[in-house]
Amino acid sequence: MQFETAFTGRRVLITGALGFIGSNLARRLAELGAQVLAVDSLIPEYGGNLFNIAGLEDRVQVNISDVRDAHSMRYLVQGQDYLFNLAGQTSHMDSMNDPDADLEINCRAQLSILEACRKYNPAIKLVFASTRQLYGKPDYLPVDEKHLLRPVDVNGINKMAGEWYHILYNNVYGIRSCALRLTNTYGPRMRIKDARQTFLGVWIRLVVEGKPFEVWEGHQLRDFTFVDDAVEAFLLAAVSEDSNGEIFNLGGESVVSLKELADLVVEMNGGGEYLTRSYPADRKRIDIGDYYADFGRVHSTLGWQPRTNLREGLRQTLEFYREHLAKYL
Repeated sequence: MQFETAFTGRRVLITGALGFIGSNLARRLAELGAQVLAVDSLIPEYGGNLFNIAGLEDRVQVNISDVRDAHSMRYLVQGQDYLFNLAGQTSHMDSMNDPDADLEINCRAQLSILEACRKYNPAIKLVFASTRQLYGKPDYLPVDEKHLLRPVDVNGINKMAGEWYHILYNNVYGIRSCALRLTNTYGPRMRIKDARQTFLGVWIRLVVEGKPFEVWEGHQLRDFTFVDDAVEAFLLAAVSEDSNGEIFNLGGESVVSLKELADLVVEMNGGGEYLTRSYPADRKRIDIGDYYADFGRVHSTLGWQPRTNLREGLRQTLEFYREHLAKYL
């Protein structure tokens, strides 16, 4: 890996660091010898969990702060070599029910962070966690980065603005920034108590608890990225100058229907059951149908590709929650 020594002794700021991807990234960076500053608001709805960094307390500095606080961010970005910007409101339904909060976190706060970098640390490198939700309902599959952006909810529109602020500041001010459009990331430390991050988390929780889970219709096609693979993409993007000003899709090594995924979850758990039902009306309005990504650009530019197959990823995920379920309820 080209980043094996790149982070040794470097100062790294992660926003949303006590959440799912942020905490896995913090763990990997600590292993690589980075000085990690983990920033998280720990607002209950947004996925932060102090248990996510259990065992890292002496290697990661934690700052409980909200990215909407411009004064905090102005102070926190100073002296940092890298900023992994993962703080965000991820729930599509919450964005529709409380669009103002989504606007503040996913849009206005992003602009504020970039302004802090421009004024107080213009040499920093930023990697922004974006989402495949920007594409909306696909016109063709697999979806590449040239696909029209047509978000179907408030969350997608605000994430699109946040992403493009990063690209704008790269292009206009030379604040080196890039964005990764994530798709259905899963694995240890994901939020499982509700569907605010991913429906798969709810499936995992219920099957571990020995309860039936629901599959809505089941024919939709999806791809899934195991969290360790997503972390590798963030690290590659950070250390490469070729990523500056670029947007990359991440994806999975295989495409499955939701019914096939449900069957695999049950198989890897050694038992369980699910119910197939029609889409709830409120969800159907913002459903995007089939989606899977073309990740050829990130492969050709950064050499990234998913390494963990779905079977192995689910095995590790189920094993983690069988051991630590109580910490995530």
